[in-house]
Amino acid sequence: MIINKYIRTLKILPRWIIIVIDLSFIVASSIIGYLLRFNFSFPSIISHHFWLGVFVNLLCAFFSIVVTNSYRGIIRYTGLQDGARIFSMLVLNLALVCSINLIYYYNFQLNVVPYSVICISFLASFLFLFNYRILVKYFFSFYKRRIFKTSNILIYGAGQTGIITKHVIDSAGTSKVVGFLENDANKVGKVLDGSKIFTANPELLEDLLINFNVDELIITVKNLSVEKKNELVDLCLKNQVRVRAVPPVEKWVKGELSLNQIKEIHIEDLLGREAIKLDNINVEKEIRGKRICITGAAGSIGSELVRQVTQYNPELIILIDQAESPLYELEQEIKRMDVRVPIFPYLADITNRERVYFIFEEHHPEIVFHAAAYKHVPVMESNPSEAVMCNILGTKTLADLCVDFKIRKFVMISTDKAVNPTNVMGCSKRIAEIYVQSLNNHLSLIGKNTTLFVTTRFGNVLGSNGSVIPMFKKQIENGGPITVTHPEITRYFMTIPEACQLVLEAGSMGRGGEIFIFDMGKSVKIYDLARKMILLSGLEPGRDIDIVFTGLREGEKLYEELLNNSENTLETHHNKIMIAQVQEYSYQEIDRYVELFNDLINDRNELKMVALMKELVPEFKSNYSRYEILDKESKSI
Repeated sequence: MIINKYIRTLKILPRWIIIVIDLSFIVASSIIGYLLRFNFSFPSIISHHFWLGVFVNLLCAFFSIVVTNSYRGIIRYTGLQDGARIFSMLVLNLALVCSINLIYYYNFQLNVVPYSVICISFLASFLFLFNYRILVKYFFSFYKRRIFKTSNILIYGAGQTGIITKHVIDSAGTSKVVGFLENDANKVGKVLDGSKIFTANPELLEDLLINFNVDELIITVKNLSVEKKNELVDLCLKNQVRVRAVPPVEKWVKGELSLNQIKEIHIEDLLGREAIKLDNINVEKEIRGKRICITGAAGSIGSELVRQVTQYNPELIILIDQAESPLYELEQEIKRMDVRVPIFPYLADITNRERVYFIFEEHHPEIVFHAAAYKHVPVMESNPSEAVMCNILGTKTLADLCVDFKIRKFVMISTDKAVNPTNVMGCSKRIAEIYVQSLNNHLSLIGKNTTLFVTTRFGNVLGSNGSVIPMFKKQIENGGPITVTHPEITRYFMTIPEACQLVLEAGSMGRGGEIFIFDMGKSVKIYDLARKMILLSGLEPGRDIDIVFTGLREGEKLYEELLNNSENTLETHHNKIMIAQVQEYSYQEIDRYVELFNDLINDRNELKMVALMKELVPEFKSNYSRYEILDKESKSI
């Protein structure tokens, strides 16, 4: 118990002690050199300047240790780099002793130290200095395993990253790598750095987890498919095995991996889809050297658009947002990125025509990405006038100014909630879609299509403001419960970077009037999502964290759609991007409706405003909302 307590509290030794120990071993090596060279004949040893030779070797060694910093390594974490430092120190020591020998021989025709003693001392010193460090390292490792509860780890991936991960785990000394998992049949069955390589076959993996009493699986493979990752995680969660992942090499701190960098796997890693290959050359041709304006620039989608657009070297980027702090934070982030693209941030509301006019007049943008919108369904259901003001009238203001300034392209970001809308937010976005499409067609008919209007439509993005995942994370951190509106509710998910890549791609291929929809993959059941997030946190649903069903919110759907029943799609050159064939409206008709919305904006009669929305978009049927009364009235008529 006393030894264990001492090892627990043992600090790193002062460096002067390491120097003393190293010099002691070098002195011992010198003595061994003399003993071996002169066959343990002490008179012969003394007659060949023994004490002077030992002193010269000691003095040169001290100088070499200080110059090469070979004493700076922490002994209990000794690695190959420490061995290299020791070797370079001994080479310098060898060179110094030989130099002194040559000088002494030149003056007195004698060697201070026999060269055979120098060589023996060099080899013995390296063996002593490196091996005593290794012994100390394994001593600490052994006792750590005895003192602390060790966990058994499987590493997925027997490549270079897997080997480095094993070395990091071994250095920590609190865990044991029981094996590697590998898909490569040529590696299976072999032993790598003392650990056996097993097949990654899922049918055999569960037996491995049980037989080796595995506590943790660490994924080191960079390009592991999402399906495979989900399969591994589900199997591990079933067997109460923790799952972590090694970050990409480019994210290692100072190019080295540490134990703290091996992070828990996140739900976003399991919901993402295989990366969609995009025509970056086409996107670059579209953006390079152009003046780009992004509205809603400080939001989750807008800010990612800014990051991606900067990579294509536009002439300048104009940022428009009404959120002061997020806009400032984005500006600071871009400065830290050290990009050479001029950035012009404007605190502005897109509904303020005079303010937007001033910005356009100042910079004359060529492409506008319109990401500014109100998107929280329950909030907009309670404040329909704000949804109309921002999502409809704000879009109209921007679109009309784009025509006035002959801006080449306008790319609007819409939502899957615009399809068969059941809420005010979704309907407001559908009306915005209708307006920009009808304006594009109108300009084409009268031969003034100097501005091309393109719409992109997709579902929820992971980690965006208002996304369900950040909310679930906070609820888990607070000890629960997790609130899910309905046991059967599902949603589509897409990562923010992928969504923005698709926006840029669709924007570059758009010729005006299209509504592009993206392949969103499979919809995800929110209840299953909540369960998996609890399990990934190392907790158990129902025991540690409860899942509570609160009922659908105002305007909320059980299932999201990307097309309504009357819409079809046309293929594009990209199999993941399609063009929706939607019902088209005449510009005069939609413009008249939008002007009516403008007249009603200050009217306190919200029912009248929502009724006008339903008149323009007949498929808008309210769900779990006080506006359902309008649907009943229309049926009775």
